[in-house]
Amino acid sequence: MSDPVCPLCERPIPPGSGSLHHLIPKLKGGKGGPTVFLHDICHREIHAALSEAELARSFDSIAALRAHPRLAKFTTWVRKRPPGFRSKVPGKRRMR
Repeated sequence: MSDPVCPLCERPIPPGSGSLHHLIPKLKGGKGGPTVFLHDICHREIHAALSEAELARSFDSIAALRAHPRLAKFTTWVRKRPPGFRSKVPGKRRMR
């Protein structure tokens, strides 16, 4: 059986390197809604770049997430890394 593929960066997700992302945040009505399985690093980058309100309002699909300028730059960068690559999320965390 092959590893699942991260829909954001399109790299295989090795065992223990992934987490579920709610496309609509649970706090914004997404409990029980659609989820996607992402690399931990990709999941952390999404939440570092966007607020819960932004995710619920405008970034509730993989296509929308890929179109965000910071996430587009991140996916270009992370695709060059091996599937099990782990790192702190680069760049400054957004202001809350």
